Amino acid sequence: MAESKLREQAMEFSVEIIKLVKYLKDKRESIIVNQIGRSGTSIGANIYEARYAQGRKDFISKLEIALKEASETGYWLELLFRTGYIDAYTYKQLSDKCTTLRAMLVSSCRTAKNNSPSPHP
Repeated sequence: MAESKLREQAMEFSVEIIKLVKYLKDKRESIIVNQIGRSGTSIGANIYEARYAQGRKDFISKLEIALKEASETGYWLELLFRTGYIDAYTYKQLSDKCTTLRAMLVSSCRTAKNNSPSPHP
């Protein structure tokens, strides 16, 4: 259940990022737009890929990559806000969603690691 909620929120966030990319392209911003487009949609792609991971280690790795991409996306959002490409409202909305995804990913990674069998000596 929690995993499907994570996937759904990641998909919704990716849709918001794509809308943001379209908006930024209209404003002729070309440096950050490619970066945030890749990192913002990669979060969900890695979460979806984790669903069919080849074992627990691969599953955790995919979630950790998604977490790194979420962190990078948070950086690009702040940079867009600080440079005036997005307003405070848009920044807060997207940043809050990104933070929620990061928290869910951290929790999922911890759970997956804690449920992993311990190596035997």
